[in-house]
Amino acid sequence: QLNEKGKPAMIHYPSSASDASTWDDPAATAVFTPGSSVPKELHGVKLQPWLDVPEGDDWDFVDDQNDDLDEPPLVLTGNKKPASGVIVQEPDGRVWIISPTNQYAGVINTFPKGGAEDGLSYQANAIKEAYEESGLQVEVDAHALDVERTTTVARYYLAHRVGGSPADMGWESQAVRLVPLAQLGEHLNRPEDQQILSFLRTRAGHSA
Repeated sequence: QLNEKGKPAMIHYPSSASDASTWDDPAATAVFTPGSSVPKELHGVKLQPWLDVPEGDDWDFVDDQNDDLDEPPLVLTGNKKPASGVIVQEPDGRVWIISPTNQYAGVINTFPKGGAEDGLSYQANAIKEAYEESGLQVEVDAHALDVERTTTVARYYLAHRVGGSPADMGWESQAVRLVPLAQLGEHLNRPEDQQILSFLRTRAGHSA
């Protein structure tokens, strides 16, 4: 795929898609790569391209925001900038994460998120980043937690999948993974993401 400069994004250490047996197995990690095969649906929600993806300023009006959500203010520290992202979990407990292309910034796997764009609400920005990095269309359910990262303070939302396809991930990702919660810690190499894992374990009633 073409990067933000219009040049092919080279993947030096490509991931491999998992076989179809992992798709419906709650104990297995399913791995999807750009253009790979995907199931027709998962837990009653179709996995197919998001056809009416917003463009430009239309993202601020994307339907999948939660207008009733009462959010606390995002507290920025130092020179850090705001960001937002999503934590998307399937009914079987597995969690969607992305593998940044060529482990950008030393990140092997992480949750979809990106710097807040001018004119976009944090929710709209999170939904946009989720689509661009994972190919998934998600709907915001609740505020989860705010995490101080290297250059940003990121607001994360709990969200659920309503459409899209991981095979449509953008160039910033070389794979999208659906990982059992019990195995998620093995895939996350950043301490900031371990904070999110602790949140999920506590929420699920597991030990941190």
